[in-house]
Amino acid sequence: MDKRSEFNIALKESLKNKEPVAVSTIRLILAALKDRDITARGKGQADGVEESEILAMLQTMVKQRQESSQTYSDAGRDDLAEREEAEIEVIRRFMPRQLTEEEVGALVETLIGETGAAGIKDMGKVMGVLKERYAGQVDMGKAGAAVKAKLG
Repeated sequence: MDKRSEFNIALKESLKNKEPVAVSTIRLILAALKDRDITARGKGQADGVEESEILAMLQTMVKQRQESSQTYSDAGRDDLAEREEAEIEVIRRFMPRQLTEEEVGALVETLIGETGAAGIKDMGKVMGVLKERYAGQVDMGKAGAAVKAKLG
């Protein structure tokens, strides 16, 4: 089943089960996806964005909510921080399992070997392959730091 169908089924289930946070979060996901599809169609991609781009979009949405949650917590607005955390949980339902730091470290070493990366100037090669193959499974910020540490 593709992600679009998965989102629509989850929206119907959430409406039926009267889960307001899930309903609003899934609607936000669908709106963001529709926006990206429109942009992709303008660039000649008739089917809209690919699965890897959808996973990257979800990863970005999680990161935005983590930052917002932290900001709200720092400001003493725990109610708003909890809302952001609840949205993160809904978004993560649609993402593959996140790789651990150890798994990312091993993966980075493997990809460095595969790409023949020899120094920090080859970081882009490794990150490109990482994004292509493991979109949505890896926090790219942390992965970038791991690649930099191994190549540096």
